[in-house]
Amino acid sequence: MFTSRHVKHSRLLLRHARKYLRYKDDRLSALDREQIVAGMKSLREALRQKDRERIHGTADALDKMLHRLTPVTWESHWRENCEVILVAIVVAVGIRSYFLQPFKIPTGSMQPTLNGIIGYSYLYHQEQEIPIERKDHYEKRGDAWYFKGYPVNASAPNILEQIAEFIALGRNYINVVSREDDQIFEIVPKKVLFFFTFSRLICSRQNFLVYASPDTLSHDFNVLPGRICHRGEVIARGAIDTGDQVFVDKFSYNFVKPHRGDVFVFRTNHIPGIREDPEAGSPFYIKRLAGLPGDTLRIDPPFLYVNSKKAEGYGFAREMSARPPYRGYALGHEYLSQPDRSYTVPKDGYFAMGDNSYNSYDSRYWGPVPDANVVGRGLLVYWPFSQHWGLIR
Repeated sequence: MFTSRHVKHSRLLLRHARKYLRYKDDRLSALDREQIVAGMKSLREALRQKDRERIHGTADALDKMLHRLTPVTWESHWRENCEVILVAIVVAVGIRSYFLQPFKIPTGSMQPTLNGIIGYSYLYHQEQEIPIERKDHYEKRGDAWYFKGYPVNASAPNILEQIAEFIALGRNYINVVSREDDQIFEIVPKKVLFFFTFSRLICSRQNFLVYASPDTLSHDFNVLPGRICHRGEVIARGAIDTGDQVFVDKFSYNFVKPHRGDVFVFRTNHIPGIREDPEAGSPFYIKRLAGLPGDTLRIDPPFLYVNSKKAEGYGFAREMSARPPYRGYALGHEYLSQPDRSYTVPKDGYFAMGDNSYNSYDSRYWGPVPDANVVGRGLLVYWPFSQHWGLIR
């Protein structure tokens, strides 16, 4: 730390010269080799004597000599840049494969702990045509409308505000207006850069490319194949919040077993009842680990019992409190379907449940998660910068 800058530079130059000699020894002429060796010797002597002027002179001479023998070409720049990019890719792939992997929360099964993709249709609260099954999602407070507790506007903000909201909240706005009297025949998903999901609305006279998934358009905006639209009619207008982006710790489960209460990610291959995507393969799910191998579980709404006791831990207590927006645990379908029925988790499996228990497709429907399917523990939300940003609990 206290070494002079010119001394550090000279030592680095000597190291570079030694490396150059090793690489080019068989291709250098005897005269060039002798000049490099002599220059290195002079620089070492100057460093030992701590002669500042001599250090500068001999270092400059050696540096010019090496530049003369290794002229900089455009090929060398490209080669160095490609090497840096390749190393960065290898490091990123290594980190993703063995340490941290990013995931996007697609559904609302872990809400409100983790958000999936949420769509806000302005048409519903403007025209008072909210579907019956979604009436409890919309609320008017004074002149402002709220969707699942989130404030929404009657119209999109200006472009600068939209950019700021996208960066901070992952929110984008859509406004699809029919140009003709037409009918929607098909909604085709389209991936852009392997990350952004668009939908192409194919009509008989017009097409639209919308930054939203087909599921979001159908569930939150009532955009379905067969829908008839008239000229000037709004097909979909509103805002869409992207799902929480999380980092999953793939490392720690190599040394310690999963803990009850962990939010964990697992593959769904070889789990009966979960369909595999023909293109993307088996989807990844993120749930809360409710039961370890050998645990006996029972649900008596809103409580979850583990080994005849109420489940312990911050996540379970928060859910069982049933304080809005949490609702407590709901009875299952195939498993834990009655308050007096219990289920014992097999030795090679884990019981997974979503915090949004009334709207979660989890182990209560298809059984335990095989031990081999576990990917890792949900560590933190890195984007968007909403109230969920930070460590996952």
